[in-house]
Amino acid sequence: MNSTQLACIILAAGKGTRMKSALPKVLHRLGHKPLLGHVISAAETLAASRIVVVVGPGMEDVAAVANPHPTVVQVTQNGTGDAVRAALPALEGFTAGTVLILFGDTPLMTAETLEKLVSAVGPAPAPAVAVLGVPVPAENAFGRMVVTGEALERIVEVKDASPAERALPIGNAGVMAIDAALLPQLLARLEPSTVTGELYLTDLVALARAAGREARLVTGEPVEATGINSRADLAAAEELFQQRLRATAMAAGVTLIAPQTVWLAADTKLGRDVIIHPNVVIGPGVEIADGVEIQAFSHLEGVTIGKGGRIGPFARLRPGAELGEDVHVGNFVEVKNATLAAGAKANHLTYIGDADIGTGTNIGAGTITCNYDGYLKHRTKIGDGVLIGSNTALVAPVSVGNRAVVGAGSVISRDVPAEAVAVARGEQKTAEGRAVRYHDEKAAAKAAAKKSS
Repeated sequence: MNSTQLACIILAAGKGTRMKSALPKVLHRLGHKPLLGHVISAAETLAASRIVVVVGPGMEDVAAVANPHPTVVQVTQNGTGDAVRAALPALEGFTAGTVLILFGDTPLMTAETLEKLVSAVGPAPAPAVAVLGVPVPAENAFGRMVVTGEALERIVEVKDASPAERALPIGNAGVMAIDAALLPQLLARLEPSTVTGELYLTDLVALARAAGREARLVTGEPVEATGINSRADLAAAEELFQQRLRATAMAAGVTLIAPQTVWLAADTKLGRDVIIHPNVVIGPGVEIADGVEIQAFSHLEGVTIGKGGRIGPFARLRPGAELGEDVHVGNFVEVKNATLAAGAKANHLTYIGDADIGTGTNIGAGTITCNYDGYLKHRTKIGDGVLIGSNTALVAPVSVGNRAVVGAGSVISRDVPAEAVAVARGEQKTAEGRAVRYHDEKAAAKAAAKKSS
């Protein structure tokens, strides 16, 4: 279908009271991305010419996530049919094509399934409505799809279903595609439910058939119908989503040694021949090039890593970290808002924050860039081929020139020129033989203390 023939309405006005949260339900995150963001991404993949998000009153934060797509407010919140009615003004002029109706709390829909749904609808004599159904067990609460072949006769809610209808194998996933020319007419004919007084989209199936048009069932995978109504639902969906991300990564040439222990983000980018060891957490904004190895118990967020890098174990890379090719960041090293050029190494027990580290520079164990003065952050600049000795404190703002050497245990508070040796520590004093008296005195004191007790 041409993109100019498709519009999407995303229903996101629900309050999500079962989440027990001040945050609107559709803004809770799956793979570090808002639920609504997943649904918008699916609509964007279909290249819809219009995407409209229906929100509730006071949901400016939801509108911000929907941006640049327009939002409309469902003032009355009188059911799903009322929500789609609220969106119609934003679709003014869209009279030829298909309208796809999605739900902001159903984030696992795939573009492939949605394309099948959209393709099932067209102008007369094609079906006017297509609804997504998924296989469900008998005890499932989804409404049941009453079908003859692929023709959808009606959707019956479980509470209204007969025993035979409850045994039907296909449940209503809610997602629906409708002929745009017919949608306003069908919405105008919706009647309030005699039980709740709400307007239900599911009634559009019967209304379309009454208007002489067919309705069609399109079947998808059960996982795609996963809705989020509680924290438990969110956790279950996260596991399903992580399984999808892991499978995609491995199919693209990534080795996950213990896949079930690796957590990825929706926007994680992984090159070929990347190896990820157990218990690695990757947050949003991470891009890892070919041949990188991430060892166990490392945590990454907002970082880019060049080819051949080696990270961890127990490394933490925070937002703004940019690592060049063949960089080593080892155990208990934290990097934040810093660049490490090709071949740089920080292998042990180090904090590098607000810094630029040159090509081939080696940062000794226990080094700290002292970047904060209590009011402002300051930057440390270290050139190429520099050797920074263990337990060095670099008090920013400060720079160390190319091929300089900084002695272990130094506190560097002034710039170090290129190819210089800098040592800033107290002078060592040695008292020969003094250790004998020290040991004798301490042993006697310990014996006396023991005797008195």
